[in-house]
Amino acid sequence: MTTASLPSHRIETAVASTDILGETPLWCDRTRKLWWIDIDGRLHQSFDPATGTHRVTSYDDCQFLGGQALTAVGSHLLAQDLRLFRGGSDNPPPVEFCAVESGLDNRLNDGRVDAHGRLWIGTMDNQLHRPNGALYRVAGDGQVTRLFDDVIVTNGIAFSPDNRTLYFTDTRRYCTWMFDFDLDDGTIQNRRLFADYSASGERPDGACVDVAGGLWTAFFAGGRIARYRPDGRIDTIIPLPVTNPTCLCFGGRDLKTLYVTTARKFLDRQQLNREPQAGHVLAIHGIGQGLPEHRFADRF
Repeated sequence: MTTASLPSHRIETAVASTDILGETPLWCDRTRKLWWIDIDGRLHQSFDPATGTHRVTSYDDCQFLGGQALTAVGSHLLAQDLRLFRGGSDNPPPVEFCAVESGLDNRLNDGRVDAHGRLWIGTMDNQLHRPNGALYRVAGDGQVTRLFDDVIVTNGIAFSPDNRTLYFTDTRRYCTWMFDFDLDDGTIQNRRLFADYSASGERPDGACVDVAGGLWTAFFAGGRIARYRPDGRIDTIIPLPVTNPTCLCFGGRDLKTLYVTTARKFLDRQQLNREPQAGHVLAIHGIGQGLPEHRFADRF
């Protein structure tokens, strides 16, 4: 295993956003902006590296923003509590697209769009310990399919570059799994462990893949990100100046900047004083190259 010890100037603040729970960064190759949310702050945000412009839209009619996806028509899907809305910060006010789940003390959390334009998104227990959550597949016509349940906190959904593997993390079970993925049918099978931290209680959180098939994972409360080879071995660990990295994505014109969202949540005043970058969006340059995000094939 190789541990990358980057000089401090290589891990920089891209946006001093002071998010309570920054999450779900996505690079839009059309607008050349980074988009992300503050789950607890109910903020949908964008950053234009070319101009330095940081824009924020607040949503007050929900308890949580749970995730987002880019769409084929140029808008966003925004997860608000247990429903998906179509819209976004540079568009008219969002309108409801579909309800994914109801009747449980849950919210939507992490998701990702596959190469055929379907959104794979999961729910999580608002109390962070009950297996109330599930993984769903959402089609462009609004059809919602429940794939499996017994989930505490959905996270780390990612697809391999060859579209043959789906990665899925349950942060509060401390494990990441991999599935055989059939892109044509939109089905998964042969679930097996990819990374198991159940003994140590470490918390793998959001993830993304690079062009070589490496899976990059943020470790909440772990102060680091790590890159797994497709065979499950870690080949790179990058310590961060914050305790709570949450998710990550590659962006920039060449997709060679790794953006990392972070959280102030659960940190006391002394910790926040020691971590001035907590809640900021961090940027790390030159450690890999990503792939463009797939877009949700909404049918309107």
